[in-house]
Amino acid sequence: MTLTAGCGALGSSGDNEVTLRVVAADYGDSPQNSSAAYWKNLAADFEKANPGVKVEVSVYSWSEVDAKVAEMVEAGKAPDIAQIGAYADYAADGKLYRADELLSVRTEADFLGPLADAGMVDKVQYGLPFVASTRLLFYNRTLFADAGIIGRGGKVDGTGGGAGGAEWKPKTWADLEAAAKKLKAKGVKTPFALPLGREEAQAETMLWLLAGGGGYTDTEERYAIDSPANVRTFEWLRDKLYGQGLTGPVEPAKLDRQAAFDAFAGGEAGMLNGHPALMKQAEAKGVEYGMVPMPTVDGEPHSTMGVADWVMAFRNGHRKEAGKFLDHLFTPENVNRFTGTYGLLPATTSGYRAMERGTGGNSQRLRTFLPALPTARLYPVNKKSWAAVSEDVKQRIGEALRPAPASPAKTLEDLAAKAHAADGGR
Repeated sequence: MTLTAGCGALGSSGDNEVTLRVVAADYGDSPQNSSAAYWKNLAADFEKANPGVKVEVSVYSWSEVDAKVAEMVEAGKAPDIAQIGAYADYAADGKLYRADELLSVRTEADFLGPLADAGMVDKVQYGLPFVASTRLLFYNRTLFADAGIIGRGGKVDGTGGGAGGAEWKPKTWADLEAAAKKLKAKGVKTPFALPLGREEAQAETMLWLLAGGGGYTDTEERYAIDSPANVRTFEWLRDKLYGQGLTGPVEPAKLDRQAAFDAFAGGEAGMLNGHPALMKQAEAKGVEYGMVPMPTVDGEPHSTMGVADWVMAFRNGHRKEAGKFLDHLFTPENVNRFTGTYGLLPATTSGYRAMERGTGGNSQRLRTFLPALPTARLYPVNKKSWAAVSEDVKQRIGEALRPAPASPAKTLEDLAAKAHAADGGR
């Protein structure tokens, strides 16, 4: 879907006119709420304030947008600006402008710290975080009340709070295990949905690694997939959840994230890790739910996972115009309009504060996810190797829970070896 605000040919058109080519991902789930409308209005507003600059936006689904940009770059026709899922390959190949070559000081300084850091390659920022999300542990209040885990009554507002004892406050993984056992005893089909299938296994894995005191990388940003903490995490998942029949009828290695969401929205799953989009899906099915921070192995605070999508500007000779457009894109008004519409979190401090105050669209529902964002850890997206490592995790991580001769240690060692090789031996 291509939207042209104004007229003009690609690239330069006329003596003093420039056309910016922008490629963006579609966050809508139907033609009616396609994000094409957002970009059309954004471009029109920008053109009005910047005579002589035209903006052509092409919006593609998430299933094809990364490939489309890769094809354009390969053909020597890179867009001026791309809003996609990863930037590190293009930065490593010297194809992107630095953030400080593009943005005003105000815009550059407005990004939340962990997100700006994740946009850096060799301590230089190339990736501009567009939107973000964090995860919370969702639980079905009705199933929990039936199992005696929480009391009945109280206002249900989807925030994890409530009166009359209708609140669950797990601190440790032992609390998860105890609740899952009670749900199983009451006949709940899937006490804990554990999606380690291909769709988004890298996210579910990172949630558990962080809560277990580990992660994909160490403090020096080297891959540490087979660290002792990570091995212990997957041994716990194997022995305490999967091994006790608490993860439902579908093997975690074969359970995709959307299937897990569908099971929760259908009232068949007692709990699972979810992002803001699950709220809408659960409410559409009439599920009364609560949301709490992910418990940790020892009950002590650990880093939580954040996810960001990225904007980047290619070195096409339109640095000044691209920078102005990006400053426009990251104004608080435009950030809040997008995040509120699509149930996402802002990547900027100004957007964060607006949502915290409740002045951004959909803020009250979304701000439950905010507290984890300023200190969240993201995928190691600044590594050129991450795309290959992520794909390997999607393919293999479910094997860590299977019976002998498979083992968590062996699976994580294999993943780590390939990760180090992909990262040039680091």
